[in-house]
Amino acid sequence: MEGVSTRGVLSHLSLLEDQASSRGSRVLQQPSRVKELRAKVEALTSQRDQLKAEIQTHKNLQKLRPSVDKRRAAGEEEDMDVDSESSELLRLMARHSELSDLLHAHHLIGGYDVIKTRQSKGMCFSLATVYEGVYLDTYNLEIDLRPKVRITRHNIPPFIPLNNLAEQSDLQTGLRAFLDTVSQHLNAFAGRKQQLKLVKEQHKSVEVMESNLLCSILVLMFTVPKEKTPLLCTLEYTDHARCLPTRVHLDSEDKRLPDAPQWKKNCSLLTEVPVHRALTAIRKSRDIV
Repeated sequence: MEGVSTRGVLSHLSLLEDQASSRGSRVLQQPSRVKELRAKVEALTSQRDQLKAEIQTHKNLQKLRPSVDKRRAAGEEEDMDVDSESSELLRLMARHSELSDLLHAHHLIGGYDVIKTRQSKGMCFSLATVYEGVYLDTYNLEIDLRPKVRITRHNIPPFIPLNNLAEQSDLQTGLRAFLDTVSQHLNAFAGRKQQLKLVKEQHKSVEVMESNLLCSILVLMFTVPKEKTPLLCTLEYTDHARCLPTRVHLDSEDKRLPDAPQWKKNCSLLTEVPVHRALTAIRKSRDIV
């Protein structure tokens, strides 16, 4: 009986040890999970604050616009406080907001700016690019309609496979689908290029080591606070119709660093959030200088 009782006690003690070990493992994993959640919260909070500021600015301009319209209709535009720079600035901002709303509505309904060419035998389409509410470059594409639909002239960047896209969309019957696909590629390219510009402007401590004309490769050099360790980050954008990377690779002299939980989390963040915003979240979590 005593031997059986002893074995029972030892078995119970072994079970308690296993449970304690399991709890310890979960406790060790908890900080990295908390850090991951904090980084996501920081990124979402930054995005929320930016949207709030844009909404408030839009509301202020909407309040100002009726007053500007009434004065313009009554011929009082010249009597507006010309000596007040702030008043003039607000008037221009209100007008800009009005035009932006019209452009946005035009693109929402799938409209493209178009003019007839070659005595109505062809049409020239203007494809505007926009990123985060900012209008960027505009490209032009001239298409002959007779005797068959074909591309004649354009200033689309040569690295965008225009002929392949035309074949995939069947230009003869799917002109609208073709224009939508080209517009998607152009906006993705413009978005990647704008992100690179914002990285250079907003993150002076991050060094851009390499980028190409298509902005499909971006190599960044980070400095990790601990021991000022350099970390090379390569972002690959293999899907040229998107402005988010499909693969992120890290390289460092400290071979343990790329496999660290916080950097695995950061790599995931870089594939989900535009690079300039992701870097803001990573810097706030003190993973880079």
